[in-house]
Amino acid sequence: MDDLTSEQTLPPARSIRFDRVPDLYREIPEIAKFVSMQPNPEEGYRGFLERLRTSPTPEDAVMFTAFALKSQTGIRWGLDCITSLTPEMTPEDTEIIAMISDWLVDGSSESRWTVLKAALFAPRRSSAVYLGLAVGWSEGPFAPNDLVTVPAWRSPRALGSGIMRAVGQVATDHRSESLDFALDRAAGLLRIN
Repeated sequence: MDDLTSEQTLPPARSIRFDRVPDLYREIPEIAKFVSMQPNPEEGYRGFLERLRTSPTPEDAVMFTAFALKSQTGIRWGLDCITSLTPEMTPEDTEIIAMISDWLVDGSSESRWTVLKAALFAPRRSSAVYLGLAVGWSEGPFAPNDLVTVPAWRSPRALGSGIMRAVGQVATDHRSESLDFALDRAAGLLRIN
């Protein structure tokens, strides 16, 4: 819809990959390697998220959300969390964050490959670098001249790792608050539209 004066309303964008949690586990079975609990057969996204949050391993809730969200929605969530939890970034990380923001706007394969290249050759694996890997592995072929696509679990795994790395960089006495910050934002995204 290019006409800003139009009176038509667009439906809200869908933020999750599948309608039901069991569908997610069936379509991307690798999630079970990264999330220790299994959903109940009729459990919804938000209910399972809350159960994970209150479990002995609440970081599983971050990884679950990373798998549950569609790629661009997940990357936006990761970008929000990482930039909020990491106020001082290295120049390299700032550059990768800018590339990720550009990719979110244009969504082109060329932009995605630029982000992936920067993340793959980064000198250290920071939260921004993991987010860059998540972008690079989110869709389509691995490289311009390579027809091989990346397995579906790679991008969510990198996304969850980036957010957990940002949480882990916060002072120990504030990590619980930082995890809550990320999961509060996740809860609003886990809806069916």
